[in-house]
Amino acid sequence: MYLIPKRVRRKLWAAAFACLSLLVILWWQQPVLAQDRVVNMYSARHYDTDNAIYENFTRRTGIKVNIVSADAAQLIQRIRSEGANSPADLLVTVDAGNLWRAQEAGLLQPVRSPILERVVPANLREPEGHWFALTKRARVIMYNKDRVLPTEIQNYEDLANPKWRGRIISRTSSHVYNQSLTGSVLAANGPAVTEQWARGVVANFRRPPNGNDTAQIRAIASGEADITFVNTYYLPRLVKSKSPAEQEAAKKIGVIFPNQKGRGTHINISGAGVVKTARNRQAAVQLLEYLVSAEAQEVLAKSNNEYPVRAGVTLDPVLASYGRFKEDRLNAAIIGRNNSEALKIMDRAGWR
Repeated sequence: MYLIPKRVRRKLWAAAFACLSLLVILWWQQPVLAQDRVVNMYSARHYDTDNAIYENFTRRTGIKVNIVSADAAQLIQRIRSEGANSPADLLVTVDAGNLWRAQEAGLLQPVRSPILERVVPANLREPEGHWFALTKRARVIMYNKDRVLPTEIQNYEDLANPKWRGRIISRTSSHVYNQSLTGSVLAANGPAVTEQWARGVVANFRRPPNGNDTAQIRAIASGEADITFVNTYYLPRLVKSKSPAEQEAAKKIGVIFPNQKGRGTHINISGAGVVKTARNRQAAVQLLEYLVSAEAQEVLAKSNNEYPVRAGVTLDPVLASYGRFKEDRLNAAIIGRNNSEALKIMDRAGWR
């Protein structure tokens, strides 16, 4: 019988062990590689046009995007309830207030990305990278052009002027859009002045707050009241509507970008953050980076008549027709942080 020399046997055993080790490594990596081909996104952006962006991302990367849609509060609560077993990789929602709540609940993790840090302006991302803006929206004053001159009201602070008694309408204080606006006033003027302002605004209400931003615009157009404050993307929706009545209503509305001689107009965002327990972290970051690409930004901005966060992206023509304006550069994280105190101020002022 032929005996294999001891030295050769050692080499064969070493080679066999190396092959076995490689097989074990590949076996363990296989699920990870499979996981990296999917990203689970919880989204509070309810715009069907966004789907084209996710389809393009999948075509470019091979990574499938699974979407769970609900409002921000429901998604945040769901991630909390799911805990470490949550399948969520990326949380997408509107308003810095909602992103801040998710961060404060410990649901998001910081991300360092040269792409995101280069594209997204510093004031539109959480300083430690817990979340980043995807689009911008301005909360502007809108007025009935037959009943108000644009020179009569220039600042958010003017909304408290007694000359507007019984002429202003708004949605409720429970909505995050108004909490964030008040949070920006709080950052600029402090709590005492902000509460005085909120009381003045409430005193000028034509009716108890109700309805969404579109309802406020329609009411202004119908003559129910003269002034409101809403996000910029709502009016272009009416302009582009297939309804002749909504198109006519839009023609009656003027747009004022407040505080142009001071801090600038309040800016809020839609944005996203990587979930702390994300199993597909790399894919989530890759999707987040794609969402601020020129290709995605053009679709994101135009699909909902929003302002892109990426410089150089063409604006929607209707939105562009309202003109250029000075933006308040307050960091969105401060707006989110101020929401809780802003709501307390609004409650004390009687803003329901």
